[in-house]
Amino acid sequence: MENTEESSADKQPPTPPERGLFHFWHSAGLSEQLGPDRVLLSRPVLQAALGEHHGLLLTQGGQVYSFGELLWRNLSIPASAPLLEVSLLGKMVIRVAAGGFHCGALIEHGSVYMWGENTAGQCGLTERGTVTDITVSEPSAVSVVDSEVVPPAVVRVVDLACGREHSLALSSQNELWAWGSGCQLGLVTNTFPVWRPQKVEHLAGRHVIQVACGAYHSLALVRSLPSQNYNTQNHPEKRERGQSPHCSVTERDELFTVDDAHYCPLGVELTEVMTDESCPRRRGPRQSLPSVGKSAVSSQRASSCPFVEDGKSSAKWMNKSLSSNAEPVESDVDAVTLTQTDGSPKSHPLPGWRANKNPSFTDELELQNILHKLSVHSLETQSTSAPGDTDSVSSHTSDDSCVSSTPCMDLFTSSYKDESSMKSQTNNSSGVSGQYSSSAVGLEEVQLCLEAEKTAMQGQKSSSLTNLSQKGKNAANRRRSLPGTPTHGSPRRQPCACRPSSAGRIQAAALVEAGDGLPTLETEVWSWGRGSEGQLGHGDQLARLQPLCIKSLTGEEVIKVAAGSHHSLAITAQCQVYSWGSNMCGQLGHVNSPITVPQQAKLSDGLRVWDVSAGQSHSLLLADGDCVQPILLYCGQQESVTAQRERQQQNERPFQRSPNRVESYRVRPTLLPFCMEMDYISTVCSGGQSCALLADQNVMGFISAIHELASRERHFYCWLSSVRKLLLTPLRSREGLYPSLGEPCTHLFFSLCERFVRLSALIGRHSASLSYFLHDAQGRDVTSLPLLTHTEHFLDIYKEYCSAVGDFEVMGGFQSLQKLSHECLGLQQTTLTQLCVADKSVNGDVDLVALFYWPLQQLHQYSRVLLKLASCYEVLTVEYQSLHQGSCQYESLSLSMLKKKKEAETTLLFWKTHSAKNTEVLRLPKRRVVCESSNRSLTLQNAGRFSNHWFILFNDALVHTQGAIPTQSLFSTHRIYPLTCVWVKPVTEDSSGLYAIKITCPEESFTLVASTPQEKNKWLRSLNQAIDQMLGGGSQGSSPGSTAMSRTASYIFTGEGRFKDAHYTGSWLAGRVHGRGTMKWPDGRMYSGNFKNGLEDGYGECVMSNKVLNKPDTYQGHWRDGKIHGFGKYMYSSGEVYEGCFCDGQRQGYGMLSSGKLARTSSSVFIGQWVQDRKTGYGVYDDITRGEKYMGLWLDDQRHGSAVVVTQCSMYYEGTFKENKMSGSGLLMSDDDTAFYGEFSDDWTVSGKGVLSLPNGDYLDGLFSGEWSTGLKVVGTYTKPVVDEPENKERNSLFRLGQYGVPADQRWGCVFDECWRRLGCDAAGKGERTTAWENIAVTITTARRHSPDLSRSQTKVLECLEFIPQHGKPVTTANYDNIRRYLIKACETPIHPVGWLVETLVTVYRMTYVGVGSNRRLLRHAVQEVQAYLTHFYSIVRFLFPGLPDDGGIIPDAPASPAKSRHSSNTSEQSCIVVSCCSLLLPLLLPRLYPPLFTLYCLQEEQEEIQYWERILRLNKQPDQSLLSFLGVQKKFWPVWMPILGEKKQIVSSSKDACFISAVETLQQISTTFTPSDKLLVIQKTFEELTQEVKPMLDGDFLWCMDDLLPLFLYVVLRARIRNLGAEVSLIEDLMDPNVQLGEMGLMFTTLKACYIQIQRESTM
Repeated sequence: MENTEESSADKQPPTPPERGLFHFWHSAGLSEQLGPDRVLLSRPVLQAALGEHHGLLLTQGGQVYSFGELLWRNLSIPASAPLLEVSLLGKMVIRVAAGGFHCGALIEHGSVYMWGENTAGQCGLTERGTVTDITVSEPSAVSVVDSEVVPPAVVRVVDLACGREHSLALSSQNELWAWGSGCQLGLVTNTFPVWRPQKVEHLAGRHVIQVACGAYHSLALVRSLPSQNYNTQNHPEKRERGQSPHCSVTERDELFTVDDAHYCPLGVELTEVMTDESCPRRRGPRQSLPSVGKSAVSSQRASSCPFVEDGKSSAKWMNKSLSSNAEPVESDVDAVTLTQTDGSPKSHPLPGWRANKNPSFTDELELQNILHKLSVHSLETQSTSAPGDTDSVSSHTSDDSCVSSTPCMDLFTSSYKDESSMKSQTNNSSGVSGQYSSSAVGLEEVQLCLEAEKTAMQGQKSSSLTNLSQKGKNAANRRRSLPGTPTHGSPRRQPCACRPSSAGRIQAAALVEAGDGLPTLETEVWSWGRGSEGQLGHGDQLARLQPLCIKSLTGEEVIKVAAGSHHSLAITAQCQVYSWGSNMCGQLGHVNSPITVPQQAKLSDGLRVWDVSAGQSHSLLLADGDCVQPILLYCGQQESVTAQRERQQQNERPFQRSPNRVESYRVRPTLLPFCMEMDYISTVCSGGQSCALLADQNVMGFISAIHELASRERHFYCWLSSVRKLLLTPLRSREGLYPSLGEPCTHLFFSLCERFVRLSALIGRHSASLSYFLHDAQGRDVTSLPLLTHTEHFLDIYKEYCSAVGDFEVMGGFQSLQKLSHECLGLQQTTLTQLCVADKSVNGDVDLVALFYWPLQQLHQYSRVLLKLASCYEVLTVEYQSLHQGSCQYESLSLSMLKKKKEAETTLLFWKTHSAKNTEVLRLPKRRVVCESSNRSLTLQNAGRFSNHWFILFNDALVHTQGAIPTQSLFSTHRIYPLTCVWVKPVTEDSSGLYAIKITCPEESFTLVASTPQEKNKWLRSLNQAIDQMLGGGSQGSSPGSTAMSRTASYIFTGEGRFKDAHYTGSWLAGRVHGRGTMKWPDGRMYSGNFKNGLEDGYGECVMSNKVLNKPDTYQGHWRDGKIHGFGKYMYSSGEVYEGCFCDGQRQGYGMLSSGKLARTSSSVFIGQWVQDRKTGYGVYDDITRGEKYMGLWLDDQRHGSAVVVTQCSMYYEGTFKENKMSGSGLLMSDDDTAFYGEFSDDWTVSGKGVLSLPNGDYLDGLFSGEWSTGLKVVGTYTKPVVDEPENKERNSLFRLGQYGVPADQRWGCVFDECWRRLGCDAAGKGERTTAWENIAVTITTARRHSPDLSRSQTKVLECLEFIPQHGKPVTTANYDNIRRYLIKACETPIHPVGWLVETLVTVYRMTYVGVGSNRRLLRHAVQEVQAYLTHFYSIVRFLFPGLPDDGGIIPDAPASPAKSRHSSNTSEQSCIVVSCCSLLLPLLLPRLYPPLFTLYCLQEEQEEIQYWERILRLNKQPDQSLLSFLGVQKKFWPVWMPILGEKKQIVSSSKDACFISAVETLQQISTTFTPSDKLLVIQKTFEELTQEVKPMLDGDFLWCMDDLLPLFLYVVLRARIRNLGAEVSLIEDLMDPNVQLGEMGLMFTTLKACYIQIQRESTM
């Protein structure tokens, strides 16, 4: 403690800083001749806070100093040598707060430290203290914890405010926390003190911006809730500042209607009568703390709104003295008359009171006298009074009144301490003591207030606390904004009428509103606490236990609030000051009545207040004057020079003066002359009877530039608000606006008003932000100026506003508006004239054009001030670069706006000069004239001798009028050419001597001839600049002919042709449609895609209307020369869908046509070859309705030639068709193996010779006739073969499958032809290889550009395929693998021609062999078709990679260097790779074709599979050793041990599935592979696993012999239990690479096949 006392700031001589200069003086002791004391500190003061008799200073570095009467330490520290708070060293303090007799500090990370008096809990329950501590001598941490969340979280505090007996903290979540005592806490509690900070639940969910504390009341600045029914049309017409709404008599009566949901203004529901004796908080005076060398000072304050809800306590009522001269009012009242919602009176009897039929006062004069005494005195300027202690309440109201208007059986009474009686001060040295006096609210007051308000409203007399209109307004406000606290529960459970229930939604909306970083102007002021002096602003003198919105300030754009001891201040964005509360010393700055509602302070013209502070009986205002330097204004208590000298001679403190001394005070804010010597004041501070300010020196002009910017912006916003109030709002609400302006100008005027409001809102928020910027000494980072951080937003708003003004001017709106303003404004015309800073018109009226253009001058001011700020920094600093860049941007926009203004003026003059009905059709708001040829400077080439041509160049179009007389603005015809579709090209001068310019348009071209070279250059430059600006270039100096030949624009074709009346939007090239675009016709046709030279070319989507079916046809695919050409998908309106190739608008080549749907009567699918829109060539036709599938040749949409037909009844036909019928020789087979070969005359109709073979081997040979399904007539021979009869090969050859169908290599030639076409070849192998690779690269690159929705994997594949591999070099073993990998990637995407080929082959294969095509007799066809695929496919691959050998060729190793070759010759021979189409391409195709192909194999082997599986199940029932013995496996190969989980267990006779487990599991993987090579690898691995398991049982080297291997491998096959093993064997045998058939793998496969045959045929197993 002693160290703290000795750590004063005057130990070291301070060095005066340049910023944060602190000045201090006493408000009651300052005269014009004297100045404030300057406190010299070595560091800048960032913030100052003043209490009743002490103060705090926060300096740079986070150090805190104290001065004044530090009663909690028994110290008195002069302001000139403040005391350093040592205990806060090392803690970065960012804010301090001073209450009446306690202090607070806020640390950087959000924690709170408090110290000082703690009798009311205002310092909280500190970490080092206890509840019984009445003082906290050292700063101690106070924990602010949110216990409602799980787990409880520490709240980060960002602001702090202190009163006499309470403290408030604002969290980073913009929530309010309170602790201490009294109703000023706003908490839902009846237990005081509140030692731990609690959340103010009534403001939960609201966005609190700022908080201020008076002696016993609190203020909060809260962001308004977003409007639920916001209408932009009515936005400019909202209520203006200072206007009060008028209500009818019925509305006034309704204001005082009470329903069940109406709660009393205290914020709690009324209960039974409560007395002050139930819950006393403190009984007895506060002990005085003597000061060193000074007389003791004692301050005794009132307790805060204690109450007890006790339904059983008896009613004890006390009469209350209204004033010192007023006699007690006695009344025998038995009931309180209230009004219900229906307006009828309702009586509530009270026990203990006598009945009285007349509850009102009988003496009207006595009523008026009491009302007069309850009202506030009307103060006059420089009046005198003898108030005693100015901290007391009004002399006419000794108490805070609580009035209830709730229809409850019980009444609420509250005990308040009378400050005038409990604060008595003396000058003796022994200390001061006083007694508390308590009083209750009597029933007389309730009766009096209710009856007085009712009588005044009915009689329309203003004799109560407020005038009539204000009372009606406040009553309505109270009704709309009562706290409404329920009896049980918190507002979180039962939301009140003034707050929505969803706090989360409110916070989200508020964050969106303030998302741009600028402060909001849509604010509300909430107040609560004691209201005996009207300091709450609700129009009465009642206390409020919970926050209540001051409705009269809603919409006034309040940006800051300040609270004195018993009065309140609010400052708006328009630099207006509202004040309310105690005005005994004129501290409100006006003499208006009533003082219970906010009233504007009386300020001199031209003063704009931007900072306020309030003390005990004075107010301090910081304002902008005529110069940049701020001025200081003062209103309130002041002491004369003589009295001040007497007090100084008596060594008397200002707060110890005699109560009988006559003092003067200032009502109107008056300038303090010394402020001009204080440099640049940034902040003012008040507390008790003291004042302070912080000032900065103007170093290098930086401070003056910041103040100039803020001052100009505040002045600008005030000007904008005045124009909006005086001009825009009256004009918008005028009924004759539409007839006077006309429809176009009316819409433009409303648009102008909207832009004006947006500009005004931006400037208002910016000015408030700059005011905050001046206060925030810590964060003075010049790069955080909104002009730099929100540059784009500022530029956009100004551009929109300038455009709106120009459009309105061009259409002549200001002329009509000028006349309308005379009629509308009337007497306010003079006031508006004063706002017009530009030159006035000749007759003295307001120049509206200049008035609306004046805001654009602010851009130049921004540029100038930013440049001035930049000069304060070095050129290479970030600050200089940012400021200089911002200055250039605003100056550039300023010049651009001036140019726009001039263009609008020129255009208006043009329309005035050429005013006629013909020209009005050309007059548009956005259109500006550039130049015109009325002087015949430009004419049309080869024009007639007597023809007149007038060319007008606008900013959006070139107008050519013919038969025109420019001087009279008359013309017969005109053509408008949009500049976006105009191409300008200068014509080279030739011998003709013409100065010509060629104009190219989409549908025509013409040549203009200028009169002189100068005129040619002028028009050429103007045309190019106008076109460039229309295209978005905005170039100011385009050279002739520099406009883009390629551009994007919209155009409507009018001439005859394919595009007549079509609207096109897209790319152009030199006047022709070229590139991507969209063409729409009026009849519904639409094309969207690529164009080339004016025609559709490339990929596009087209919709064509079908008027017959009233449905559109849709095509998606490629075009060429305006016709469908290439691959695409055509969806017909009839429901058919064709996907395939086109040529000149017709189906040509490969394609698939789907007709109908499965649910319809006829549906089918054809896939195959098309020629000139007809089915011609090989194709597959699936007749889904009949259940037949045709696979054969076509001719002109008819089946004609060799074919195969299968049905869903398993009928199989193989033969020839003619004219869509079965005709000629053919083979017919049924499901039971009955076969017929003979002549057919129609579908399934036999006619002629034939042979019928039966399943048992018998056959019929003769003449057959009839339909197969209905019966056959036979004339022939029936033969039953003998057992030993030799086989008839000739007859058997007739029934061999596949000989009458289309050969496999002749199928699907159209698919491979399309692949060759995509590679750029006219036929197979006929083309340039380089061209093929270029086409591949272009196709992939185009797909990547036009397909933004590709996945990441697809994008990577296309990136890899964009690189053309080296295809010209010989293929070696080194690069063969690169080719294989490239083909794998190419097959992954259908964009690559090879990938498209694979995908299409898979499609046609599945269309052929899936569904009805799943017939076992088609297996040979399917296998041969796969082999044909491989052959054709390999020819394409060899074309791309010519280094590959023929099928079955060898690829040698790459040649190596001589040294490496010598080394390799010594080690091993050179290896080689045998390349075949099976090994290279089958892995790419077969996995995709595997499902239908393997299904056919399974169907073919179905009978054998049944036998095989029956033996598998039977043999697997045996144990291992039994099965090994049965198979003949030698015992030396029998395993003895088996590994189980790392342990060896012996195999016994009963063991099952325990031998050769690894080999069995490996063989089972054969079913998971697709290609024969992969299946052979599985077989090879099985043999390897089997060998590894057998080796440990044998000694030395071991070689298998087939006698040992076959039984053992047979065991493995049995235990593997492979389904469809016969199909697997057949697939491998048919498709395996011939190069491996005779090798080791071939032998292993033969072993597996042998095992399968053995299992199938061994009946004894």
